[in-house]
Amino acid sequence: MTRKPTRDNLPDGSCLCEFCGAKCCRYFALPIDTPKGWREFDFMRWYLLHDKATVFLDGDDWFLLVHAKCKMLQNDNLCGIYETRPSICRNYKTNKCEYEDRWVYDKYFETPEQVAEYAEALLGPKHGKNIRSPRVTKIEKAK
Repeated sequence: MTRKPTRDNLPDGSCLCEFCGAKCCRYFALPIDTPKGWREFDFMRWYLLHDKATVFLDGDDWFLLVHAKCKMLQNDNLCGIYETRPSICRNYKTNKCEYEDRWVYDKYFETPEQVAEYAEALLGPKHGKNIRSPRVTKIEKAK
């Protein structure tokens, strides 16, 4: 397996994207409102009931992350419509991209249960209820 060069050791005349796995083209993240109550956390739970969705916190900002590959990403991990790509792609700079694979989020949620547990820790039980399954009571055998 060949290791990709570090950002500082790229061969002369090459582009960082030539050595990358195109992580930036395999998802998109949209800002969402900071949750303040159960309603917002319920929305987050709903997001996570959908395939390929996660929610994360970066600093003070919350995001919905959708893991979906761009339809124009080619097998060589380069853009198939580079000359006519959308402005969001044109404005994206590689100086702070995920090339090194060292990104860590402050909070990262993959399941609705994780969101519910986090919400309960912050807000207390929802409507006086505990989100966890009720304690099983012993069933008496019929005589």
